[in-house]
Formats: sequence, C-alpha cells, structure tokens
Amino acid sequence: MGLVSLSLVLASASPRRVALLDQIGIKPDLIAPAHIDETPLKGELPRQLALRLAIGKARCVAPDHAGSLIIGADTVVGLGRRILPKPESADQARTFLTKLSGRRHHVYGGICVIDQDGHVHSRLVDTAVKFKRLSEPEINQYIASHEWDGKAGGYAIQGHAGVFVEKIIGSYTNVVGLSLFETNALLSGLGYRP
Repeated sequence: MGLVSLSLVLASASPRRVALLDQIGIKPDLIAPAHIDETPLKGELPRQLALRLAIGKARCVAPDHAGSLIIGADTVVGLGRRILPKPESADQARTFLTKLSGRRHHVYGGICVIDQDGHVHSRLVDTAVKFKRLSEPEINQYIASHEWDGKAGGYAIQGHAGVFVEKIIGSYTNVVGLSLFETNALLSGLGYRP
C-alpha cells in the first residue's frame, strides 16, 4: 500500500513554504506550526542549527498527527560560523546587509519528514550566495521596503534583493525557504504522490 492516502502535515506557518510546495502540486492537508525555541546552542554552527530545528519542528507536531507524514523545515543564513537570524529591527537588518555586501554566504535548509511509523528522514541543503557590493542608497531603499522583516539574514531573494545576488551555487528554492528537489525526493522515497 502506498502512502497516497496518508495526510500530509506541514509543521510551518511560512506562506513561502506553502507556495513552494504548491508550485510542485503538493498541498498539505494541514498546516500545524511548531512552536519551539529556535535559540542556537552554545557553539552551534549554522548548518547544525538548520537541521536541528527542522527535526525539532517535525517532532514537535508529530505526536498530534500519528499516521501522517510530517514535514519540518528551517532556513538558516550563515556568514562563516556566524548565524544571521531574522532581524528584530531595521538597524539589525542594515547591519546584516552591510556584512553580506560583497561577500559570499551560505543558506542552510534543514528538511525533515517523519513517516507514518515515526521514523525520521532528514536532509541538509547548502546553497552558496554571493552578494554584489551594496551602496548605502541600495541598503536604505531595501530597509525602507520592509521586505527584510521576518526573513533569515534580513533579505528575500525572491523579492527586491534578487538584484543583490551576483552568483548562486545550489538550490534557489532553498534560499526562498524550502528546497523543492530535496523535499520531493524525500516524499517520493516514502511513496508519497501529490
């Protein structure tokens, strides 16, 4: 028996993740945002945080939805060993953009699917992004747009910040919020068909 009859639960309130899944014909039966502490552990690297949070979100939601497939995901922007979270203010967003200006950074996407038997299947996706050197007027304009609000690293590649990107190596959809290739591969591997 395939998993086609199983319900799919997305452990995220991100409208970007819902839109990305919709792009490949996957519509979660339920959106069940996970409420977990996203504070990095002492000495935790960006890639470790992304995977830990994705698994944590899926595990948080799983007990209430036994027999379903649960997708947990998280996106972490890393500049070297430093984690650039969602900025809490315009000033913090400005600091992030200034740090990213003219430099390469990594966007780590943690993806976790818990199957109907409670087994955890996870992947870590690493996308390298190189920003052009940003002028002060460009940063000011971007801050004024408020597009940075609620975005890891203080920018949304699918918006105005797309013009900042000089080069990208890896999954574009990972930078938006969820690698469609990896997510589809995980679900297909478990027999799920949209």
